[in-house]
Formats: sequence, C-alpha cells, structure tokens
Amino acid sequence: MAYNVDKTDEQWRAELSKEEYDVLRRAGTERAFKGEYTDTETKGVYSCKACDAKLFESDTKFHSGCGWPSFYQPITDTIEYIEDTTMGMKRVEVRCANCGSHLGHVFPDGHGTPTGDRYCINSISLTLEPADTPATS
Repeated sequence: MAYNVDKTDEQWRAELSKEEYDVLRRAGTERAFKGEYTDTETKGVYSCKACDAKLFESDTKFHSGCGWPSFYQPITDTIEYIEDTTMGMKRVEVRCANCGSHLGHVFPDGHGTPTGDRYCINSISLTLEPADTPATS
C-alpha cells in the first residue's frame, strides 16, 4: 500500500528510538502495564508517534484492564486493518493509515463500549496532545 508518509528503513531508524522502531516498524509489542498512556486520563488527541497523524480522541479511551491503552473508536479513516495470524492466533492488526506504522490490534470483545470494539494500542506508538484547559479566574 502507498502511504502519504513514505520513508526508507534507514530514515525510520534514524528518527525513532530502538524501542519505537521495534514496535512501529517491526510490529513489536511493549510490555503490558508499562506504557506511558496505559492509565492516563488526560483529555486530548492521540497521534501516531512516527508521523503525527491524529488517530484517537481521549473521549473514546477506556480502562479495559488489558495492560495497554484501549479505545473503542478511532478518528475516521485513520486506521488500516491487516489480518494477523502470527503467534498461533487470528487477530486484526491496526496500523496508521498515513505511514503504515504498527499501533496494536482491535478485538471485537465489547467491554461494554458503544462500538463493541477494543483497540488495544501500544503507548510507544502514540503521542498525546493534551486539550487546552480553560483559564480560571
């Protein structure tokens, strides 16, 4: 697939840390319950760490207990879906539709969400841009 952001492997390696590269470009996974955004409740927008494309809004984030940030819905047309049969499982991998970077997986297990989906996303794949907080007087 052709992406809006198209870089060589050498460019990605130069721009990302070793850990970011392993997850974003090689479909690795960070350890459960260790990611920066697993339990955060900060309001804002989560973007792709590799290309800054906006992916998820904080009002779709919820605590699923799976060990990674969970969302029930991405921002429209920001996610690419790939069948993943690695590790003896049948899953759906989610990637950034702008640059093709691995984000995590989506599971149709509900957790009582409005969509019935749980997007289980690696914190290291994301950057959170906090919403502006209103000034107090």
